[in-house]
This record gives sequence, structure tokens and C-alpha cells, in this order.
Amino acid sequence: MGRKPGTLYVNPKKFGSLQKPCAKEMITFLSCLALNQNKDDKCSRQKSLLSTCMEAQSGKNRKSWGSVNYHLQKLNRGKK
Repeated sequence: MGRKPGTLYVNPKKFGSLQKPCAKEMITFLSCLALNQNKDDKCSRQKSLLSTCMEAQSGKNRKSWGSVNYHLQKLNRGKK
């Protein structure tokens, strides 16, 4: 039992530590919706906080990692 030697493997625990920058704002907005029977007019403050956080994250300052499959193929080419 176990992995075959020589195969590529992605450690899922490595990607579990990625930051979730707007998680707090999203949780507060969803809990407000739950308390107010999905009436978002009563949760306008939380909605605006969430939208400003999401807009700040979508800026050009984020570095793209590329896809995992691309990097796996790149590593596999180096082994041959």
C-alpha cells in the first residue's frame, strides 16, 4: 500500500494554508442574511464591506501561480 515510486504527487496539506482574505466579511454577511430571512436590504453595511474587500483583492497586484497541472508537467519533463 502506498504510492508508486517515480510518480508525481501533490501534497494537499500544502495548499490548505492559503490565505482566505475576505472570509471574515463573507461570514458576517451570510450570518446577517440568515438572521434577517435573506433580506439583503437590512445587511447593506456587511454587503458593502464584502464588496470592497473583494474589489481590493481583484487588483493587479496578485501574482498568478498558473495551474497545478502545468507545473506537474514541467516537473515531469525535467525527470526524463
